[in-house]
Amino acid sequence: MSIFSSAVFSKKRPPRQQTSVMLSLVITTVLGLVPGPRVDGAPAPEPESSASQSAASQPSAAPTATASAGVPSSSSPSALAQPSGAQPSGGGGVLLGNDVSWPQCNKSLPQDPAFAIVGVNNGLANTTNPCLHQQLDWAEDSLGGTGQPTVALYVNTANPGTAGTWWPTNNEYGGETVANPYGECEEGQTDAPCAYMYGYAKAFDDAYLRSITDPEDYLWWLDVETGNTWSGDKNANRADLEGMTDFFHSIGARVGIYSTGSQWGQIVGPVTADSSLYDQPSWLAGARTVTGAKNNCGAAPLTPGGKVALTQFVSKGFDYNYSCI
Repeated sequence: MSIFSSAVFSKKRPPRQQTSVMLSLVITTVLGLVPGPRVDGAPAPEPESSASQSAASQPSAAPTATASAGVPSSSSPSALAQPSGAQPSGGGGVLLGNDVSWPQCNKSLPQDPAFAIVGVNNGLANTTNPCLHQQLDWAEDSLGGTGQPTVALYVNTANPGTAGTWWPTNNEYGGETVANPYGECEEGQTDAPCAYMYGYAKAFDDAYLRSITDPEDYLWWLDVETGNTWSGDKNANRADLEGMTDFFHSIGARVGIYSTGSQWGQIVGPVTADSSLYDQPSWLAGARTVTGAKNNCGAAPLTPGGKVALTQFVSKGFDYNYSCI
């Protein structure tokens, strides 16, 4: 039984992404928003396969989390990228998906994945994948056949505080006053109220400033890894991710969480039932084979109310994903 609504999967696939980058600039000008530049309080990550950057180094047994912030990635694509159609060994005809992002720019991608997950950012939470639209075009040819949406998105996450290129000073963003469950964000503070606003703002930017057509139609995975900048205050980190989740939910989009158990524990820690993260589906990294990925479907989810919907493994320079639903 899919944890996602069957009605969602019957929706027409969003149209091809033809909007130019100029749209982002126009929206930015109209709203008076300036997305942060390349650095968000941390150096740019080294090019890796995609969503599994630091997570790929985790063991294939049930993931246990370290503290980095990026989503699906793997080995250096420049050395390991395979021609289109490359398949992992031992697949046994299992329907598999792929995730791709900026490390795969201008490279051959696997042919006919069952489903595809495309990274929206360029490795950091305040950047745009330069090949976003080309990769979305590739993803639209996914074949389906699993419980996953044929095309989904993932975004990098972080909580850089005032060391970042932009940090909120109040509860205003996108021309509106945001209902902040943690209270009022005040200038110079890096506590939960301001972290919530930062996460909300980054999700807003991902949906509206990166020329995504119909952002509400997608499942958005939050890539939570120790590679990006995080506060030592887990409560603030949790608030940051809740801000992202609450924004995506406010536009009618679905949300999931990508990480390993150990990274999630270092960054966020326990999540209680009153958190909007509590019942979100988990995408677990860390496996090295199809069998390992399948076994990880039985691992503990990242949050107590969630379910493991997807697991990831790396093969031949690509990230592959096994659907648990």
